[in-house]
Amino acid sequence: MQTNRSTPELTAFLRRALSVALCVTVAVVGFASISLGDDVVTPLPKPRMQSGLSVEEALSSRRSVRSFDAAAKLTLSNVSQLLWAAQGITNDRGFRTAPSAGALFPVEIYMVAGAVTGLAPGTYHYDSKLHRLLRVAKGDVRRDLAKASGGQDWMIDAPVVLILAANYDRTARKYGARAARYVQMEIGHASQNVYLQSESLGLGTCLVGAFSDASIKTLLDLPESFAPVGLMPIGRPRGP
Repeated sequence: MQTNRSTPELTAFLRRALSVALCVTVAVVGFASISLGDDVVTPLPKPRMQSGLSVEEALSSRRSVRSFDAAAKLTLSNVSQLLWAAQGITNDRGFRTAPSAGALFPVEIYMVAGAVTGLAPGTYHYDSKLHRLLRVAKGDVRRDLAKASGGQDWMIDAPVVLILAANYDRTARKYGARAARYVQMEIGHASQNVYLQSESLGLGTCLVGAFSDASIKTLLDLPESFAPVGLMPIGRPRGP
């Protein structure tokens, strides 16, 4: 059989096709991680669209939380809801939960997981288009995140830490020098979504801006064009 595809192109095409087929299979039989060579893909449960807490109640009770119950794990459903709140797709045009200048969506969400039921400890990238996690690296690096954040050891007890990163160039191509302002506005929108969603789930979080950019980039192996902008440790608040 003749083909116009080169060998590398054909290999990439087959890997993408296999990834889609396996994700469809998992959606039918249940949620579980799938190995694709060195990659691991974890489809996430569908986010819910209703809760028992109104927006007004969440706004009223929202606080920054820096003390977590280290024994309380999160679930994949919790993770699904939090990631969707940050950058989830909300219609068939690809619009998301957080507004974005020019609908360019420069914000990328990474997650360091340390204590999530059904999810191996590691660093993950959130694929908002397919609502799934792509594992970037194995291992629990929460302690390293805390060290890179000036020794904020309270972060270690959070089951997960979301990393809000941004590709400023994606917005600068259209908006030039104003891109930084627009991207930071978008980070603010996304982080407030996570605050309110955490409140709705009975969880707590705190947006952390004090960290070494270079250390975080190296620790998470972020692409050169991505800059870490904020960290959000999330967990169940520790009682008094």
